[in-house]
Amino acid sequence: MAHLRSRRRAALIVPLGAALVASVGFVPADASAAPDDVPAAVSAKPAKDAPVFAYVVNTRTDRKTIAYVKRAIARAGGSVVVTHEKIGVIVAHSSDSSFGERIREVRGVRSAGATHTAPLRAAGTTDDGKARPLSEGDAKALARSAAPGAEPMEADQWDLRAIGADKAAKINPGSRKVTVAVIDTGVDDTHPDLAPNFSASQSASCVGGKADTSAGAWRPANKDHYHGTHVAGEIGAARNGVGVAGVAPGVKIAGIKVADPVDELFYPENVVCAFVFAAEHGVEITNNSYYVDPWLYNCKDDPDQKAILDAVNRAQLYAQRKGTLNVASAGNSNHDLASDAIVDDSSPDDSTPVTRTIDPSECLDVPTQLPGVVTTSATGVRNLKSSYSSYGKGVVDVTAPGGDKYQLPTDTPLKNGNILSTMPGGGYGWLRGTSMAAPHASGVAALLKSTHPKAGPAELQRLLKSQADRLECPDTPYDPDGDGDADAVCESGGKDKNGFYGAGLVDALDAVKKK
Repeated sequence: MAHLRSRRRAALIVPLGAALVASVGFVPADASAAPDDVPAAVSAKPAKDAPVFAYVVNTRTDRKTIAYVKRAIARAGGSVVVTHEKIGVIVAHSSDSSFGERIREVRGVRSAGATHTAPLRAAGTTDDGKARPLSEGDAKALARSAAPGAEPMEADQWDLRAIGADKAAKINPGSRKVTVAVIDTGVDDTHPDLAPNFSASQSASCVGGKADTSAGAWRPANKDHYHGTHVAGEIGAARNGVGVAGVAPGVKIAGIKVADPVDELFYPENVVCAFVFAAEHGVEITNNSYYVDPWLYNCKDDPDQKAILDAVNRAQLYAQRKGTLNVASAGNSNHDLASDAIVDDSSPDDSTPVTRTIDPSECLDVPTQLPGVVTTSATGVRNLKSSYSSYGKGVVDVTAPGGDKYQLPTDTPLKNGNILSTMPGGGYGWLRGTSMAAPHASGVAALLKSTHPKAGPAELQRLLKSQADRLECPDTPYDPDGDGDADAVCESGGKDKNGFYGAGLVDALDAVKKK
């Protein structure tokens, strides 16, 4: 599986604050426009049958500049795929190897770069390991052990009880006026636990960088692309007497597919499209259980990676300004996102990875380390950081159940420490990862929005943190595998936060109680 927050949802956001906004933030429209003439130096003739690459070109946002840059793209041998005028991001294709360098010299262009390191072909997430389908025998056993009024498989959903979601549903299951969009591999809206809450009018495929709203475009390319359907069930599986329950079973769920149908990677142009689409279709919350491919960390001193940072940040900030809270997973590399250096040996993941050492304050996991995004680490049954979860003082905002193979429940029928949720084709299965933690936080955020309908993204994030249950750093060395070596170090951040858990474990029950 590509890079769902299984492999990586690395840390979060806040410490970079204004500095990050200044470096990669949204650029307002300029008063002056570029001249109408296109420099001849930009002209180029691509080689015949040369491989085609995708690019993001970030410009000023006034219409004259955008029109000027689009002409320059054509003169440079490129073609425009889509233009997001309100954020000044143009997605282009070109077979000219010098296209990026040439376009960066055009007046009005703030940054530009390739979004792939391998050519486009004719037609990643953060779960930790492959999904394990729930067997028919296990499903029947769960149904026999179901409590009165509970969903048939709810007895094994230890994660709901860990954050009080079972009790919260009896007070307020969430409002139909609140939509959580799952930006992911696609959502199977025909699943009986998802169909009652699915919003087709707020769903699309953004594969290729341009929104496709045709019927079913948001569905996964095949059953192996199960990640988004699993995430959707964690957030909003209906309490309808079938299967499992979600954290917020009364809210609406939308699916915005961004995973490439061939390699299942989450390319920047697709994610930019998803944030813009969500913002313009009334979505209150997006769930982002992935990192943007092909780079686990995007470095500001590399022109291609800087352009990716800029484009995705413009899009997610636009969504925030339109009233959308963006929630992301912290990653599954067990990286300290507040450290001085991290070894990245997985990038780029669309061609040949090269080992490099990066500074996580300069090379960012996108979108989780962007300003205003809620970064979520993962815990297991014992409310201890999951062994794979990335972390970082001042980076992680909150934590939520994501499952862990070293933390197993003793009070559930199947005693599985992973997260049980929906799978394509009407099935159910187990997954673990910060990919699973983020949707729990998104579900609680949806309950907060249901309880406080006038709250904007910043206020929702404040409430999410203030109502979280504080978890302290472990008293003993953190050694989940028991090999005698400390696997991570939790740094205290003062009264309200630490490196493992941020402000604490999200609380669904508190979210539905007006305070």
